[in-house]
Amino acid sequence: MGKAVIETKDLTKVYDRKTACDKICLSVGEGQIFGFLGPNGAGKSTFVKMLIGLVKPTSGMASLLGSPIGDVFTRRRIGFLPENFRYQDWLTGQELLHYHAALSHMPREVRPKRIGEVLKLVKLEDAANFKIKTYSKGMQQRIGIAAALVADPDLLFLDEPTSALDPIGRMEVREIITSLRDRGKTVFLNSHLLSELEMICDEVAIIKDGRVIESGTLNNLLTGKIEVEVTAGNLNGLLDNRIADFGRVLKVDGSSFVIELANEEKIPTLASLIIRSGGRLYNLNRRKRTLEELFIDVVQGGDQ
Repeated sequence: MGKAVIETKDLTKVYDRKTACDKICLSVGEGQIFGFLGPNGAGKSTFVKMLIGLVKPTSGMASLLGSPIGDVFTRRRIGFLPENFRYQDWLTGQELLHYHAALSHMPREVRPKRIGEVLKLVKLEDAANFKIKTYSKGMQQRIGIAAALVADPDLLFLDEPTSALDPIGRMEVREIITSLRDRGKTVFLNSHLLSELEMICDEVAIIKDGRVIESGTLNNLLTGKIEVEVTAGNLNGLLDNRIADFGRVLKVDGSSFVIELANEEKIPTLASLIIRSGGRLYNLNRRKRTLEELFIDVVQGGDQ
């Protein structure tokens, strides 16, 4: 991991008697796409609002881009797309981006070029002079992303950036996000579309009841178990005897079964056993644990 762009230590927010965020410790490196996951009401939005200065923490510390949260000059290097955003719908897309460029103190003479670049990036250049109230939900989502990007931030917070988009639109947003990482930007991403996050995130953290209960690189989190799906015929009782010695059989469905193995070296040995014993091996596929499966296991499995 590169130098830390986001760092929190015991960051806590208490509303009356309810603890929304409880001693959250996170470190997000430069040039990463970081996924922040959790069920509704887990504290995700409160955490982000503390980081960007919309909510004051009850206790703990946090820094963004090397400066304490709330630093005015650092805010100019941050972009933010809230989940339920509403922009001035009487403005055109281009006028909205001019407004956000002015808010970021971008020099007037460089605004037209930058706004043109961002409109092209989100594929709204042909709708630049249309009023936002005429935009579809997908177009409004993309102009929101453009507003977050117009100041060319080093750190970008995106809350459900693909929620209103069709599959092609989601693919285009993924390409935008990964291109930002390629340029050394850091993206902090909230989304309920876990398959989307799995495709692009470097690291994730899962929050429940205000506390982080799982975090790490996707590679480490999703490769903990080795599960193999096998389709074979003429097993002659092997499933009840010798195959079961390899590991725990998780599922049986006709001629197919799923088995959990102790290590990947067992995979060719399992295949060899089936064939040597007269079985007909039609398919052997190592199953990768999905982010959705990890999320459900962690959230439903109780506090860890």
